[in-house]
Amino acid sequence: MTELRRATRGDLSAVTALQRAAYAKNRAILGVEPLPLLADYRQILSDYEVYLAERDGALDGVLILEPRLDDLLIWSVATAPEAQGRGVGNQMLAFAESRARELGLPCVRLYTGQPLTFNIAWYTRHGYAHESTEDMGDRVRVNLIKQL
Repeated sequence: MTELRRATRGDLSAVTALQRAAYAKNRAILGVEPLPLLADYRQILSDYEVYLAERDGALDGVLILEPRLDDLLIWSVATAPEAQGRGVGNQMLAFAESRARELGLPCVRLYTGQPLTFNIAWYTRHGYAHESTEDMGDRVRVNLIKQL
């Protein structure tokens, strides 16, 4: 069973490596560097809630949450390529929704790239709805929301 725990500064290299591995396949589909790969993870660990999904000592996933005034933003939900298909992403999404409720927030928001139709379909199956589409110049971002 995968367990989630809060990341520490000592987890920086593991978080960075997993993010790179998880988002690598999106680079070719998007035609640009995925936004999570442009981040400074030292700053992310300082500013956001970062959780590690671990199983038998292996890092299966990283969940990055940004509690905001009116919502909880899932900044990143990333599953290690070798752990995909084992329900780790489902578990991290459920955890994020539970965390939002715990914080008294009415909804969860997230975003993904418009060409990543497999992501959009997965989030939709989990109850997320299209909120808006944002042209960012070099990419188009789809913003999704789930009311709790």
